[in-house]
Amino acid sequence: MNYLKLSSCALLFAVLLVGCKQHEEARRPISRTSGTFIKKSADRNKKLVASEEDIIKKIIKSNPKVKYFASQKGYWYAYEEQNLIDTLRPKRGDIAYYNLEIKDIQGKIIYPEAELGPQTYHVDKQEIMMGLRDGIKLMRKNETVNFLFPSHIAYGYHGDNKKIGTNQSLICTVTLKNFTPEEAPKATTPSTQTPKPVAPKPVVQTKKDTLNP
Repeated sequence: MNYLKLSSCALLFAVLLVGCKQHEEARRPISRTSGTFIKKSADRNKKLVASEEDIIKKIIKSNPKVKYFASQKGYWYAYEEQNLIDTLRPKRGDIAYYNLEIKDIQGKIIYPEAELGPQTYHVDKQEIMMGLRDGIKLMRKNETVNFLFPSHIAYGYHGDNKKIGTNQSLICTVTLKNFTPEEAPKATTPSTQTPKPVAPKPVVQTKKDTLNP
């Protein structure tokens, strides 16, 4: 009887051990697949960025009369109107007022300026296109700049779910009309208390001179 119990326990233990081992072995390919997927995805993104940058560089090369500047954020820009008098640029917390037109990389208009209307942006405190967030801070008042944005700093893989498609490079023409400091919160005025009424001083009567009636 004891022999049967020991055999049953040994068999049960063996089954559990094999099951755990199989479970561990089944999990390993998932880890490998996940790492491979991330590497392939990173490689695809690098190739996509390189391809878009090559197209942008060809556009720049085909317009030798236009002087383009390369930004540290991975986009290019050229001035249509430049302000060489003012030195101030929008900084965090300022409110920027600008006009915007968006084209595809071939120059076809996607969103005309009249359709988008006047734009307002709280610098670094509001979510807008990544490239514009950086580009507006390079501008001075009354300047017009053409920005060439690769898709990874425009609307990326998802587009804008309207007219801008997947992985689409863009040309954005921005005119910075003005920018002002953010309004400071108004200080609360202390509540005014009604002054207490002042009791009138008693009138001191002058003593009658006993010598003069």
